[in-house]
Amino acid sequence: MLAAGERGNGFMLDEMEFRSDDVAPADRFDFWREQVAGSFMPMEVLTDHLTDFAVSQRILELGAVRLRTTEHTPMTVRRTAQLVRRSDPEYYHLSLATSGITKVIHPGGDASYGVGDLILMDTSRPHHVEMGSGESQDQVRGTGVFVPRGLLPLPAKGVEKLVNRRMSGREGVGALLAQFLTQVCRDSGSYQPSDGLRLGTVALDLVSALLAHALDAEDALAPETRRRALLLRVQGFIQQRLSEPDLTPSTVAAAHHISLSYLYRVFEDEEVTVAAWIRRQRLERARHDLADTALRHTPIHTIAARWGFPRAADFTRAFRTAYGMPPTNYRSETCQADE
Repeated sequence: MLAAGERGNGFMLDEMEFRSDDVAPADRFDFWREQVAGSFMPMEVLTDHLTDFAVSQRILELGAVRLRTTEHTPMTVRRTAQLVRRSDPEYYHLSLATSGITKVIHPGGDASYGVGDLILMDTSRPHHVEMGSGESQDQVRGTGVFVPRGLLPLPAKGVEKLVNRRMSGREGVGALLAQFLTQVCRDSGSYQPSDGLRLGTVALDLVSALLAHALDAEDALAPETRRRALLLRVQGFIQQRLSEPDLTPSTVAAAHHISLSYLYRVFEDEEVTVAAWIRRQRLERARHDLADTALRHTPIHTIAARWGFPRAADFTRAFRTAYGMPPTNYRSETCQADE
């Protein structure tokens, strides 16, 4: 078990980690129940797997926002009205299922969701969550983000309509949020402590954009929040289409139903133009492939075309400008260094 900050020795994001393997088998479930109450809020925890219970949890502190990933045997958690009265951190919890089936039971009805689904819960409301089948021994995995209710720039009455409602994490803003949560949790070691607040702001913007989209109320968002959310959508769109030679600022703007001039304004804080950002992403992908010894026999012009450079001469010129040497020399030096 690691306390906040231990994992990175002060050079990484604040992180707390719990692994049941670090606890004697007979004590694992009881210890986990204590962890749940201490990490978030009082909850009743039940399981049919007392003798073979296993769980791991990671929590990343991103300012006021928290990211959590868990992997565990099937279990049930209950947040009763009595427990709400006892202690309420006043969070919204947006959960992404990455394996297994989860069922949320609440006074207004039931909602089941599976892999790729997002569901919003409110710590101020009683709820009952069944994660995985009680008889199954399959591990249940999930990622979630906890956001203080007061930070959401949306009308509370509107957000209340979305609580316990399933939303898609496979398309649109939901997919962008799911990708962000997954990547930050996976690559947490590559961030500095000072990145925490910035990542928390991005998470809050994406959650706000998703909920506003679900409410069809994007006008309720602050202009800066809408701009950042649009920037992330545009960048995700570009990264998925780098291999297309006809990917240009004009086609990007048209795909997002905005003017070219507005697209340029969205990129103002990126210190590069839209076209330069596209070119940089293409060159970085090509550079990565050139350094991959598994691709050492793939012709350079094939790699160039794969990342949107149909003319070999244009690729060589752009690569030399960006990295100070032609792609042939770069491949030779990097591949030899790996041998």
